[in-house]
Amino acid sequence: MIRRVTVPTLLPPPGYSHACVVEAGTALAFLAGSVPLDADGELVGAGDPVRQARQVIAHLEEQLRAVGSDLAHVVATDVYVVSSDPAVLSAVWGVVKASGLSTGPHASTLIGVACLGYTGQLVEITATAVVPGTTDTADTADTADTADTADTADTADAPDTAGTPDTAGTAGTAGTAGTAGTAGTVS
Repeated sequence: MIRRVTVPTLLPPPGYSHACVVEAGTALAFLAGSVPLDADGELVGAGDPVRQARQVIAHLEEQLRAVGSDLAHVVATDVYVVSSDPAVLSAVWGVVKASGLSTGPHASTLIGVACLGYTGQLVEITATAVVPGTTDTADTADTADTADTADTADTADAPDTAGTPDTAGTAGTAGTAGTAGTAGTVS
């Protein structure tokens, strides 16, 4: 199912794995960035990255529950923090470690950034998780393969199926379209 790897010849990571391996045929959930907004769209924890991190983790738990998974099945995260101060980054990482995300531990990257999408937002976390008790079916895999093929086959003069232009972040997953700024963009 999930094999979490800490490479013995590298510095032991603080609360995460160097890599996670998931067997083929295992269903995965790719979660959009979780943000510190309440149900009304109001920022939670203005000016407080630790409070925002707790809100973000609570949202991740809800996202995971909605797809039949949980924090223990998260295999990778990217943790974005608006700060260049190692103490602030460490404080947010402390929330991640205490949350159960590091139980595995999972593969993770902690990133200090200049800003995030919402005014006052200081923390965002994206995640990939195994969905236990499920396997990919031929129909699901065919649908995914068709969508992947359509994305990588887009040309400069053709919009994707949603009618919006492809971007490097959308079509670049296979390392083909969009990475050089030619295929996958619409003029």
